Amino acid sequence: MSQSNLGIEPEVLKAIYGQMARIRAVDKAIQAGLSAGKFMFTYWPMTGQECIPATVSQLVTERDYMITTYRGIHDQVAKGVDLYGMFAEALGRQDGVNKGKGGSPHISDPSSGSMVTTAIVGAGAPIANGLAISAKERGEDRVTIVNFGDGATSIGAVHEAMNLAGAWQLPVIFMCQNNQWGEYTPIPDYTASPNFFGRAEALGFRGVQLDGNDPAAFYNGMKDVIDHVRAGKGPVFVEALTYRMGPHAGVGENYNAAKDVLAAAKERAPVEKTRALLIEAGISSEEELSALESAIKAEVDDAIARALESPVTPASETVTDVFEDVTCVPQRGSYPVRADEGPLPAETKTMSMVEAIRDAQHIAMTANKEVFILGEDVGDPQGGVFGTNKGLQTEFGKNRVRPTPIAEQAIIGAALGSSIAGMSPIAEIMFSDFFGVCMDQVYNHAAKQRYMSGSTTHAPMTIRVQAGGGMGGFGAQHSQSMEAWLLHSPGIKVVYPSNPADAKGLLASCIADPDPCVMFESMMLLFTQKDEVPVGDYRIPLGVAKVKREGTDVTLISYGWEMLNCMAAAEELAKEGISAEVIDLRSLMPIDYHRILESVKKTGRAVVVHAAVEFCGLGSEICATINEELWGKLKAPAIRLGAAYAPIAYSNAIEFSQVPGAQAIAARVRETMKS
Repeated sequence: MSQSNLGIEPEVLKAIYGQMARIRAVDKAIQAGLSAGKFMFTYWPMTGQECIPATVSQLVTERDYMITTYRGIHDQVAKGVDLYGMFAEALGRQDGVNKGKGGSPHISDPSSGSMVTTAIVGAGAPIANGLAISAKERGEDRVTIVNFGDGATSIGAVHEAMNLAGAWQLPVIFMCQNNQWGEYTPIPDYTASPNFFGRAEALGFRGVQLDGNDPAAFYNGMKDVIDHVRAGKGPVFVEALTYRMGPHAGVGENYNAAKDVLAAAKERAPVEKTRALLIEAGISSEEELSALESAIKAEVDDAIARALESPVTPASETVTDVFEDVTCVPQRGSYPVRADEGPLPAETKTMSMVEAIRDAQHIAMTANKEVFILGEDVGDPQGGVFGTNKGLQTEFGKNRVRPTPIAEQAIIGAALGSSIAGMSPIAEIMFSDFFGVCMDQVYNHAAKQRYMSGSTTHAPMTIRVQAGGGMGGFGAQHSQSMEAWLLHSPGIKVVYPSNPADAKGLLASCIADPDPCVMFESMMLLFTQKDEVPVGDYRIPLGVAKVKREGTDVTLISYGWEMLNCMAAAEELAKEGISAEVIDLRSLMPIDYHRILESVKKTGRAVVVHAAVEFCGLGSEICATINEELWGKLKAPAIRLGAAYAPIAYSNAIEFSQVPGAQAIAARVRETMKS
């Protein structure tokens, strides 16, 4: 074949082959090392898919964002991740690109534009939207490419992300590397769809199918796609046809494939075909390509040898990178003293909790143009289901207050991606029960991103969520208080205000915090309470509890709307001569054990109260810590009081009895006073 008939510039084809050869060398070296027992780590081979990222590498730069999957080592190599850092990461070494904390399935390398690698199938798509939002809002011409396999097209997160990207015309490319296998299952066994690219048209944007094994055809097709997206014409779904010649995980060939099918796939394999084409067209000689391949092999071998010499990431790094500040991590025996917010400023205004939340957001959005709100129905005139954003869209515009589809995975993913890019999103989830439909994005991604990346990336995002219990009539799927889920997920900060002033101060601190934060807002308190709230930028430090009532006989510890019941119980107990000190935790993570323990040292007794189910709730954790730390100084063991072990009932009679009220709290205190 003559060079004029290639359909691609010879030098471009040569560069594509160079990347393919580099990817193939990495693949072969890993498989050889694993087979020989030279090293050990989990590996998902991408043998046969080399052409896709190698070709894309000629059309993007390190400024363009990429998200990939655990099978994405070929994407990482082509994107420009340093080989030494990549191998050291896969081996769990401290010189790894992420300190050895993420490993091969979780590489983040912002210097090359490789932002997130996820080991959850399909989960990268919602995050890609957030990266694309940041580029669009900043007026940058970056494109975001999110890579996933054909198996991921069955995941709801991909559908949610595609719908949101189409609605908002985001500069994102959904790159489906269709290798014909969803892990161990071939396509005909898991879908009746004739193709995957057609799904984009159903959602209102462009989809194309390209031959991912033909560098010339794929280059020309992808050039058109990337130009389209870079020009601001919206997202594109690319179905890149290829074939995975290796197993789902491990080394060797795809033993699930029929022998004739695998043989045919080998005939179409891009590395060998492109190499032969370069020689046939007279672009490169056999000697030139052999020299190139030898140099690449030497580079890969050197990177592996040096990575094996890198020290193993030590156990002393265990809690580093959970949060920016390691003192926020709860550790037995470590109870830091944090300064409180000081006296209330002189200038205040009477506000409800709804007004205080709106005011905190208004101040943050005025001060920082990269603070924005997204969630269901958050725009005007409604301003959110509870009106907490009313008027903000009118003042700041539709790009700063973004009503979303009813799609919680898409909401949290978009917030996460934009925060990784440096924005400060506020995502609203209507009820805490709804965490059930987006928990993967919350605890597998937002919570873990800093840690898995070794603080190379982090997620300064805020999630606001309502808790509907204690009011009656909302039923089991709108009334739970699910903070224990989040507290058992390292990497998330959680606050739960009990009054308007604290709501404003805590939310302002969350928005400014470098880590992902969740603020629970009790529906019972949103409109019923009015209080004096500081005017202007007012912040309450996270991890600082407040003594709401001094006492000497027992310490009541609570948060959120149960504080009202604790204060009422304290009043009732005072009539009986029992002096209860009441502590409002305000911040559940980080938690203020210092102030808790100091109070209980004084009173000798403690009762922890919360609206959440008592079994395995936060009260159990706090009581365990008090009993361990103060056992010899206690007059009675610390005890807890939470909701009965049942979903919140629709029946008011049941609900009001199953969640602690003032009378139940007072009764629990009387029990401990008998000791």
